[in-house]
Amino acid sequence: MEYTVKPAQGHLKLNETDPVAAALQAVAVLLGTRQGEAPLFREFGLAQRFLDKPLNVARPLLLLEVKEAIEKFVPQVELLAVDLAVDDSNPGRVQPVVRIRIKGGD
Repeated sequence: MEYTVKPAQGHLKLNETDPVAAALQAVAVLLGTRQGEAPLFREFGLAQRFLDKPLNVARPLLLLEVKEAIEKFVPQVELLAVDLAVDDSNPGRVQPVVRIRIKGGD
């Protein structure tokens, strides 16, 4: 089954017992975290080398960062696609939206 995930905004469920929900939450948190923000786990998140770059330069950098981060930090999911959602109310702001599949799932 495919899932679409956006960066986490809001409440998190700690100690999630459902493996699918835990994987989806892990990806959402990863997408919304900048490297260096997580205490004692400084390498977790996106390096955000794409910031302040023109969109045609930022897009491939963002796609690469998302792919590498998911492979490293959430190995239980398979990345299918990465899209960019443009925030109409905030021009120039984009967010990654990923389509994933849980490995070993249906």
